[in-house]
Amino acid sequence: MTTSIISTSSETIINTAANNKKRILLWDLPLRLFHWLLVLAITIATVTGFVGGNWMTLHGKAGLAILGLLSFRLVWGFVGGTHARFSSFFPSPAKIRLFFQGLWSAPGHNPLGAISVFALLLAVAAQAGSGLFSNNDIDFTGPLFSLVTAKIAAALTSFHKLSIYALLALIVLHLLAIFWYLKIKKQNLLKPMITGWKEVDDDTPTASSKPRWLALILSLAFAAATIYFASGAYFSQAKVAEVQQDKPAW
Repeated sequence: MTTSIISTSSETIINTAANNKKRILLWDLPLRLFHWLLVLAITIATVTGFVGGNWMTLHGKAGLAILGLLSFRLVWGFVGGTHARFSSFFPSPAKIRLFFQGLWSAPGHNPLGAISVFALLLAVAAQAGSGLFSNNDIDFTGPLFSLVTAKIAAALTSFHKLSIYALLALIVLHLLAIFWYLKIKKQNLLKPMITGWKEVDDDTPTASSKPRWLALILSLAFAAATIYFASGAYFSQAKVAEVQQDKPAW
């Protein structure tokens, strides 16, 4: 059997007489960094949230990091690489129908996996966002707590404390799905999220792998702006400026 290997920056094609396969860069570096940094930030936020006490300062910082990462992913989902864009794996009714008919085929998330991804992102956003307005009257006050009424803050605090269990349930289901694919379907879903590469059929369209520097800068800028406003720094400065303006000249 003859074998030839052709390599480029975006794919490696392995041709054999019996089978034609190629490796494509499925997950770009920014997406992989987002994924694993989000895993780290969620782990820190969850552990410190349950421990409480002096760890709540780190808990708050982890929450801000989560919001920054989600903001980056939001922009990258529209201007990033082909497979990072939401449009490439959005679970439309047509895709879901093809999946259950056994006719769906694409290198990225299948429709059910896509639903899981969007559910996780929304749950994480709700958890981190509600934490900005939370207050447990002991060792933590969210950076934007003063922007809402006491009644709204109390409701968001209760939501923040209870919704963590729904988020953890989604994470467990996500991990179980990865384990099921590995053991039952013999597909390693983690490897592409580490290396970025995945072996697919030779007729799979190859996406462009050119660096998107402007898109990366835009995504990072939006993430930085989100962290700045979520930290309450802007509102604190605005309040100080208001006090100074009302202060008598004498």
